[in-house]
Amino acid sequence: MTRPRSAPERETPTPTPLDMRRTGFGPAPEAAAVRARDGIVRVPTPFGPSAWLLTRHADVRRMLGDTENFINGWGPEDLATGDGPERDPRQLSGDRSGNLLALDPPDHNRLRRMLTPEFTVRRIRRLEPRITQIVDEHLDALERHGPPADLVAQYALPIPSLVICELLGVPPADRDEFQQRTSRQLDTTVPEDDQVELSRQSLAYMTELVDRARQDPGDDLIGTLIREHDEKLTNAELVGVANLLLVAGHETTSNMLGLGTLALLRHPDQLELVRDDPETVPGAVEELMRWLSVVNGGSPRMATRDVEVDGATVRCGDLVLFNLPAANRDPALADDPERFDITRTTNQHLGFGHGIHHCIGAPLARMEMKIAFPALLRRFPGLRLAVPDDEVDFATNQAIYGLKRLPVAW
Repeated sequence: MTRPRSAPERETPTPTPLDMRRTGFGPAPEAAAVRARDGIVRVPTPFGPSAWLLTRHADVRRMLGDTENFINGWGPEDLATGDGPERDPRQLSGDRSGNLLALDPPDHNRLRRMLTPEFTVRRIRRLEPRITQIVDEHLDALERHGPPADLVAQYALPIPSLVICELLGVPPADRDEFQQRTSRQLDTTVPEDDQVELSRQSLAYMTELVDRARQDPGDDLIGTLIREHDEKLTNAELVGVANLLLVAGHETTSNMLGLGTLALLRHPDQLELVRDDPETVPGAVEELMRWLSVVNGGSPRMATRDVEVDGATVRCGDLVLFNLPAANRDPALADDPERFDITRTTNQHLGFGHGIHHCIGAPLARMEMKIAFPALLRRFPGLRLAVPDDEVDFATNQAIYGLKRLPVAW
């Protein structure tokens, strides 16, 4: 609930939490300093209790893979202390049902087993022709529009939205409205009250989508889940799955396409490789995932027993956060980790998470990027920024990092 503000013009801005601070493409210097010094530090949180923050690759990976010592199992009652707003930052909708990121075993395992077959590389390949068509259509539209164009609004945002439409079985007649609503949901400048209303509308639409699929299940994800697991999945779980894919699957890929294009423009030698050598594209996607780390962290964890991390004792009941930008640029992970190099032969990044919460949609996100990046660069070989480099507007203070806009010309 938003607290009343009697004199907003005199308020001191709330400092951005350390786990969400960014500088350019990388982590904030303060987060990198924690990684170099202690690896772990106690930090305040905007949702009440303080938490431990992990910054080293090995520590983050170990914690994400340890479901016995670290769980998601804390509720809104645990957030009612402190001066922060009483809200649960894990929730992508108003209910945990179907939200894999907020579930622990055995509920998580039951739902993930049903979803995993739909996200294998083999299954996702069925979408490849349609993704290619969607990308080509938006390149055609960019060409007709002519320069300058906003690559975020006209390319990076709509492509993943339409792919999600294909995945969820959103009827063609609904897709324009679906895209417009989704675009506004992801717009950080939209007022909070409007965001709440957009979330309500989205939830209502997902409920309607599931209801229709119950009556006539198609070949899309929701229809397939209903046909194969009808009695094992509630409507709330199906709505939660759809909403999770919309927010987590759309926003991450959108921000990767926008921020990744800027990274390539600033590294023309790497851009040329992606444009001209198809064999470099898979490695480029992995390096972009590592170097950009658009997901700053993830669902806070709670320790179920006392655990030692880098000499500090994380007590049972303590909350634990993690900083992926710092972890993915850990010198212990890669040689010269600050260098952007798409030819790296090994890349054990945590951009898609790790353990039971490793991004289930990673094969789809990889496919979208493998198609969209080289197609853009081949269509517009003279692609360049349409504004001075220092005027590019980063979207700060967001759980998923990206750009507000990216004006380009060709």
